[in-house]
Amino acid sequence: MYAIGDIHGRRDLLERLETAVAEDLSRAHRLLRPIVVYLGDYVDRGSGSRQVLDHLVRNEILEGMPRVLLRGNHDLWFREFLRGAPVGESWLQFGGEATLASYGVALDAKLAPGQRLARAAEQLADRVPAAHRRLLDRLEAAFGLGDYFFCHAGIRPGVPLARQSEEDLFWIREPFLSWSGDAEKIVVHGHTIGQQPQIRRNRIGIDTGAYSTGVLTCLVLEGTEIRFLATAPD
Repeated sequence: MYAIGDIHGRRDLLERLETAVAEDLSRAHRLLRPIVVYLGDYVDRGSGSRQVLDHLVRNEILEGMPRVLLRGNHDLWFREFLRGAPVGESWLQFGGEATLASYGVALDAKLAPGQRLARAAEQLADRVPAAHRRLLDRLEAAFGLGDYFFCHAGIRPGVPLARQSEEDLFWIREPFLSWSGDAEKIVVHGHTIGQQPQIRRNRIGIDTGAYSTGVLTCLVLEGTEIRFLATAPD
């Protein structure tokens, strides 16, 4: 089983890492479940958000391999902006402008903030393909398999996995990150950047800041073995 961390508009890294996954899979004879889980945050910050979604729609490198695509908070922001929700100001503060640019939409500095967002939303609506909208709508909140529970950000300590809120699954940091208790499964997550994967007794964090570092990380679960694949730093 493979899990890929936060991509944030870096299609170049995603293609490199998926190629490494395909090569690894050809050598990993003990893998009983050849499935890849993407932990979300496909858009924002990096320059290729549209290109990442194009790639995920086509699935050319890992064609035929079962995939689970989870939703991250940035994917949620983007989807809600497309739906007309008033999230534009917060979204733009945290990388949304890069997503607009990837679709050829530029903010008009001559307009008032509200008009600027309305114009951008109007232009974006004409440029986002239906296949991208369907993908954003189909993203899953979480996924469990065997001893592992996959989500974008983490879980609320003390709450059963089946009752976790989407807000926590997409956004939580504390008290999850410092929690040392037991969940029903080991939580595999992204969302919070580390210089290297974070391995704890109850969680594994694999967001290595790909958009700025060039390091996109993939967790490999092979029997009882835990190992990692990653792209080289920029």
